Amino acid sequence: MQLKIMMPKKKHLSAGRAPLILFLCQMISALEVPLDLVQPPTITQQSPKDYIIDPRENIVIQCEAKGKPPPSFSWTRNGTHFDIDKDPLVTMKSGSGTLTVNIMSEGKAETYEGVYQCTARNERGAAISNNIVIRPSRSPLWTKEKLERITLRNGQSLVLPCRPPVGLPPPIIFWMDNSFQRLPQSERVSQGLNGDLYFSNVLPEDTREDYICYARFNHTQTIQQKQPISVKVISVDELNDTIAANLSDTEFYGAKSHRERPPTFLTPEGNASRKEELRGNVLSLECIAEGLPTPIIYWIKEDGTLPINRTFYRNFKKTLQIVQVTEADSGNYQCVAKNALGAVHHIISVTVKAAPYWIIAPQNLVLSPGEDGTLICRANGNPKPRISWLLNGVLIEIAPDDPSRKIDGDTIIFSNVQERSSAVYQCNASNEYGYLLANAFVNVLAEPPRIFTSADTLYQVIANRPALLDCAFFGSPLPTIEWFKGAKGSALHEDIYVLHENGTLEIPVAQKDSTGTYTCVARNKLGMAKNDIHLEIKDPTRIIKQPEYAVVQRGSTVSFECIVKHDHTLIPTVTWLKDHGELPSDGRFTVDKDHLVVADVSDDDGGTYTCVANTTLDSVSASAVLSVVDVPSPPFDLELTDQLDRSVQLSWTPGDDNNSPITKFIIEYEDAMHEPGLWHHQTEVPGAQTTAQLKLSPYVNYSFRVMAVNSLGRSLPSEASEQYLTKAAEPDKNPTAVEGLGSEPDNLVITWKPLNGFESNGPGLQYKVSWRQKDGDDEWTSMVVADVSKYIVSGTPTFVPYLIKVQALNDAGFAPEPAVVLGHSGEDLPMVAPGNVHVNVVNSTLAEVHWDPVPLKSIRGHLQGYRIYYWKAQSSSTRNRRHIEKKILTFQGSKTHGMLPGLEPFSHYTLNVRVVNGKGEGPASADRVFNTPEGVPSAPSSLKIINPTLDSLTLEWEPPSHPNGILTEYTLKYQPINSTHELGPLVDLKIPANKTRWTLKNLNFSTRYKFYFYAQTAAGSGSQITEEAITTVDEAMASRQVDIATQGWFIGLMCAVALLILILLIVCFIRRNKGGKYPVKEKEDAHADPEIQPMKEDDGTFGEYSDAEDHKPLKKGSRTPSDRTVKKEDSDDSLVDYGEGVNGQFNEDGSFIGQYSGKKEKEPAEGNESSEAPSPVNAMNSFV
Repeated sequence: MQLKIMMPKKKHLSAGRAPLILFLCQMISALEVPLDLVQPPTITQQSPKDYIIDPRENIVIQCEAKGKPPPSFSWTRNGTHFDIDKDPLVTMKSGSGTLTVNIMSEGKAETYEGVYQCTARNERGAAISNNIVIRPSRSPLWTKEKLERITLRNGQSLVLPCRPPVGLPPPIIFWMDNSFQRLPQSERVSQGLNGDLYFSNVLPEDTREDYICYARFNHTQTIQQKQPISVKVISVDELNDTIAANLSDTEFYGAKSHRERPPTFLTPEGNASRKEELRGNVLSLECIAEGLPTPIIYWIKEDGTLPINRTFYRNFKKTLQIVQVTEADSGNYQCVAKNALGAVHHIISVTVKAAPYWIIAPQNLVLSPGEDGTLICRANGNPKPRISWLLNGVLIEIAPDDPSRKIDGDTIIFSNVQERSSAVYQCNASNEYGYLLANAFVNVLAEPPRIFTSADTLYQVIANRPALLDCAFFGSPLPTIEWFKGAKGSALHEDIYVLHENGTLEIPVAQKDSTGTYTCVARNKLGMAKNDIHLEIKDPTRIIKQPEYAVVQRGSTVSFECIVKHDHTLIPTVTWLKDHGELPSDGRFTVDKDHLVVADVSDDDGGTYTCVANTTLDSVSASAVLSVVDVPSPPFDLELTDQLDRSVQLSWTPGDDNNSPITKFIIEYEDAMHEPGLWHHQTEVPGAQTTAQLKLSPYVNYSFRVMAVNSLGRSLPSEASEQYLTKAAEPDKNPTAVEGLGSEPDNLVITWKPLNGFESNGPGLQYKVSWRQKDGDDEWTSMVVADVSKYIVSGTPTFVPYLIKVQALNDAGFAPEPAVVLGHSGEDLPMVAPGNVHVNVVNSTLAEVHWDPVPLKSIRGHLQGYRIYYWKAQSSSTRNRRHIEKKILTFQGSKTHGMLPGLEPFSHYTLNVRVVNGKGEGPASADRVFNTPEGVPSAPSSLKIINPTLDSLTLEWEPPSHPNGILTEYTLKYQPINSTHELGPLVDLKIPANKTRWTLKNLNFSTRYKFYFYAQTAAGSGSQITEEAITTVDEAMASRQVDIATQGWFIGLMCAVALLILILLIVCFIRRNKGGKYPVKEKEDAHADPEIQPMKEDDGTFGEYSDAEDHKPLKKGSRTPSDRTVKKEDSDDSLVDYGEGVNGQFNEDGSFIGQYSGKKEKEPAEGNESSEAPSPVNAMNSFV
């Protein structure tokens, strides 16, 4: 079975009729007479009519034909028979009419120039080729010529002629310099269609010695070069009197002035011209003008419009091109050259002629004996072509008569043909611009139907698309075609299907139920033929997740997604394209199953990305646009216009916005005179604006720069504009921050913030300083000082208010009248101390002080506040006088009271009060003394426990470092702690204050105790200190335990047990080797003793014990023997471990202030709990 797939080449044609028409036309062209049947010759390949050959290579003239029997070939040259056997250089290819002329070994191509025609002949007729004109290509050299330097004035027009040698085919012209670099062209300088170089006006930079015209002959791959042309452009201003006296205007190239002038045309000449072009060619119209300024060219078609899709402008709009020109493009075309001084017009009348072209070309005709038929040869052209017929290469008028043939102009009518009517007919349509020649044979045959389409061909088609089932056939007479579906199906009709003349069955919209077997049947009077065709319908390929439009910043990463769904029997391939071409071969592009990832995105990566999913049957695609954005490029071409004293207009050209619209422009300025290199913000304007009116200050040397801003940020600054120096003027403002303060009691220091250079508005900046007493009748005293920021007035009264003003001036005049500022002359120390000072003690650490204010005049300055000096003179407890550092508290403003915090309890303090101004402190008030009451003491400095015995402990301590009063007594509290860290009853004991040592008796042996100790004054209890200690073990009991462990009977017992275990192991080993069973072992396995379990890897470390009553874990430091009795050991746990469910808290000094809870006595798991330390004897007792 042969598989055929039906897949349109382009997606957008798949639903239309265009691919069907193409497909059917291909089928029609394939309906040819089988080569195993007799038929006249048919030309299948031939050389072009106008055949330009390379004279350096052999000449090959093609002529291929088919027929049955195979045709023979012959040639004519220039209308006469060409006997190839007589020319040793010419050979004909076997089984072909193709000629090869061997000119590479000897001979010249020019010898074989001429018109050649091939004839293919067999017993049924003769076919002829076109007339093939053979011409060798030519690339002649430029004729030698001496070229003088061209000298002309700036602004004149210039035409540099090229005039290349005539070649075959015509050469391609271009201008370059000696370095083989193309000369730049523009609206001012351009190359014409004839190859000349036109200058609308010349500039000094056009001066050069190497204007060279090159002619490239593509056929021979050679380039010819014209002699260099030298051009010198000079300005009249450059000519001195001597040169001007020796040169006349006629010695210059042209006599036109270099002044501005309206346009005139350099080509074409005059006001009108004519142009003729052939249909189907490219119409090229050219207008090049000179003038100053450079003219601009416009094109208009009179009484019509230019065809949109076929019109192109070349050479800076100086050339208008219309491709595939038709007769409708005939008419008048007007070119307009325009500049600021005028315009000029030129009309080109275009006539489109046409070489002959086919309306209906004659087609081969296959008839059966007795049938009728026609050959039609219909052509058009301008002028109208003449139609002539030939029979087997001979004019039909002189050919043998055939009663079955009748000629009617462009049609030959055949009736009741017989086998002798077979022949080849030629139709020739010609006019003055060319000719058409077509061969069409008449072949009279009697053949039963044949079907050429392979049997059982399988067609696979995508659902909802057309299906075309091929049934290529042949027969004479022409068979009729019928189609059937299924083994017993009826004939298919055109209500659902389309039956084409070439036998093809079309299903316009194939569905799933269209799947099946179709049968094609061909019948004529000589027989019948049939063929089965199979059709499968597949699900279409779809892109269910398409790539999406993306906007990313330069340097980032972007990902496009493309998920494809397809028929499960088809295998898709997914390809990514960029701008309809292949992805760049760049490692930044990564493609996986469903994604395209572009890393480090650059500007060139912007564009359209297309995901194309292809199967053998269909193709789908989806596209997304990637916009690469970034901050804008800097503006450029800054220009200053409308330059006034206080304003200027700045204009600029925006840079590239990099795909993100510019929202605003920021303008900055530099003052090159006063602050060179420092840029300041001037203003901002909207992004659509490219000019700004800027306000200026006098006497500033301005430069400006512009930055563009978009959503991603601001651009780099533009290049600085030209500098603009504004004229000087009087200052617009006066100094700021004017103050008047005295540094001494008899002066007034006037200070101000001076104007900067930008604000000075001119040279010679100075300041006029004026002052007078506020409360007096004195006139203003003034002094003009240099560009400084301070002036000192001496001999002033102490702390007197003054009115002050500072005015700026420069060489151009004074600034506006300045504002008046209030100041004061210098201060002196206050003269009077505060009175009526008294103290109110609030508590042991806080006191409140009151005083009366001093008279304002005695302050002699700005009142800063009042300052309290206080110090601790002696301790009330010891009465030992010692020096204490004084402390200071300052109260701002006019306050007459204040609080003294942080005092020490039970202390003797002294204080005084002083007034403070800007100069310093006044005299101190009389000292006032006060005492603070007692407070609670600090914790004892230390607590140590010494001399532990079986039932006693001795405590030693040091008194509190800060008793804060008279100690009255100490309090000692203690309680025992058992092995489960539960606390016993608390014992409270009072100790006299004069003690530093105490012994506790009648304590339990080997027991841990916790102690709490603190001191007391009349104010209350102080902070506590804690400690722990353990009484000693009973030495007699410990000795007995050790003695038992070292007895001989104990050692003997252990040895007997070990021997017994060894014997049991040997017996077990013997029984196992004999294959017997060990019932004791089975019982042990069935009833494993939970008390004797294998040791875990961590056996021997402290474990956890879970009590059956409350399931509390055993604390670290305990052991669990095998008899489940808990043995008590010393513990190093912290205080928090002693209480269960207790939140332990500590004071800032680390003393424990929590209380113990959960003091329930715990019952031992078995037997009574012992406070003894574990011993080897106890361990053995537990084991046995």
